[in-house]
Amino acid sequence: MAGNRGDEVAYYYDSHSTQKDLMGEPAAHSSLAHYLVNVLKWLFDGKSCTVFNNLNFYQTDNPYEYPMEPDVAVIKGVEIQKVRSWRVGKSGPAPQVVFEIASEETWKKDLEEKPKRYAQMGVREYFAYDPNEPPLPQSKYRRLFGWQLDEEAGVMREMLPGPDGSLWSAELNSWLIPDKDLLRLYAPDGQIRLTRAEALAEKLRSLGIDPDQI
Repeated sequence: MAGNRGDEVAYYYDSHSTQKDLMGEPAAHSSLAHYLVNVLKWLFDGKSCTVFNNLNFYQTDNPYEYPMEPDVAVIKGVEIQKVRSWRVGKSGPAPQVVFEIASEETWKKDLEEKPKRYAQMGVREYFAYDPNEPPLPQSKYRRLFGWQLDEEAGVMREMLPGPDGSLWSAELNSWLIPDKDLLRLYAPDGQIRLTRAEALAEKLRSLGIDPDQI
């Protein structure tokens, strides 16, 4: 049974399934989430930052609070942690950046409800991406959506995409550019952000070594 243990809250949904848990993940969804986590971990390698995938986030000490479960969450200024869930303001700050990846069951909420909820949490940038082929009807042939927090008003303001559908993330110092079932990150100079494995492969190629032959 959920309850308090001193100053620690035993949240009900840390040991019981949420609707998202019960739905499972389509292949395109899980593949993109895995890719983004690896790109972001390498982007912040050696820096104080932790990247979470499908972690429960709470804002109160109510043990029955229903959590937010971003597909990917980036918390800068925090050392890598292995935790069961995250209480904003107690475990540490709100994520600076969150990503949600489209599924038929959640996409409407991702676009219409979650900007407000993430604003209430204090998230600074929220991005939603549709990797499905073809894109879901709600996307209207657009894959990438983004919002930035207006801290004074306490609301998310939708970002306007470039001609190629790209958005700028100040928190990640990166351009986010749709690439069918993948969402690519690029540095300001146009260099693609790589995963650790991709970076090591590039290093080997620069030394005249074929990584596929190792």
